Amino acid sequence: MPAQDYSKLEGVMWALRRNYECLSLADKDKLQILYKHSPVLKQAHYYALKLTHIFNSHSTRKSAMAKINRWISSVEKSGLRCFDRFIKTLIRYKGAIANYFKARKNSGFVEGLNNKIKVIKRRCYGLFNIRTIIQRLFLDLQGYEKFA
Repeated sequence: MPAQDYSKLEGVMWALRRNYECLSLADKDKLQILYKHSPVLKQAHYYALKLTHIFNSHSTRKSAMAKINRWISSVEKSGLRCFDRFIKTLIRYKGAIANYFKARKNSGFVEGLNNKIKVIKRRCYGLFNIRTIIQRLFLDLQGYEKFA
């Protein structure tokens, strides 16, 4: 990749993570440069966005699973290998994943809380008083709203 094109790709990871419709013209240009140098990445990004769209659409459990099965088939026909492990996991837990479409609930809150607790544990390394650790946990989770 020429150095001139490479310098234009700063911040392209954020463009890959957003919906294409929400991107600025500059971000769309960055993606076009990236796609020009990596057509496989363009194809993989296309399939990733299609799957995201399935989960963002309000489908019934049955229709969502049909869409996911079609997505798996199209990815396998495309010849892309980067989704192989993901597809195996998706197939293995398909029933549990399909339950998301019943009430559109997930474990995001619990995962976020676990992550905050892990960060606090790292920050409190060396504190031996459990009360201090509990206070730190309370402040990080609710304290800024109460004491701000």
